[in-house]
Amino acid sequence: MIIKNIESKIKLATYLSFGSFITAVIICIGVSFFAYKQVSNARKSIYILDNNIPILAKQTNMQMNRPAEYRAAVDLFHSLFFSLTPDDKHIEYQMKKAMYLADESGALQYNNLKERGYFNSILSSSSVLTLQTDSIALEPSNKFTFYGKQKIERRSATITRSLITEGYLMDIPRSENNSHGVLITNWKTLENKDLSHVSKNTF
Repeated sequence: MIIKNIESKIKLATYLSFGSFITAVIICIGVSFFAYKQVSNARKSIYILDNNIPILAKQTNMQMNRPAEYRAAVDLFHSLFFSLTPDDKHIEYQMKKAMYLADESGALQYNNLKERGYFNSILSSSSVLTLQTDSIALEPSNKFTFYGKQKIERRSATITRSLITEGYLMDIPRSENNSHGVLITNWKTLENKDLSHVSKNTF
């Protein structure tokens, strides 16, 4: 009888010990998980001192803001490429900046326009070209379609042209010349046609 009581107590102690061990393991895992979440959330919080007063600034997830950066990069490239003034140094400066944002497809279009005398015609006619972005469509495959209107102001007339281009976007390391870290690839113009031609009084 005494032996049975001892065996029962040993079993009970074993069960209690095992249960306590499992409980301790569960508590440790739970504490570690919540501690990890707390540290992760703390790393997303950045404090900026403003006159020795700490101000909380939240760190955002880069991927959440990536579509906006894609659109900004596409808009910047097209503005550099299609908004021009009759100044050869300015045109050269614009094209140089634009080429940092695109692969050889951008350089190919630039060279084609140059060979056709496009930039010389801007200088000779004293044309001022401005681009208005209508919309930029993005697809999950990182393909984009740009829709805009280009206004060409000449001494004799104002011409409005529709502009539709497409290409692909590739993530690259950010740099001083490419702050968004986006490279436009396989870029081509789908449409560039006159919408209106308004003559000006020349007297």
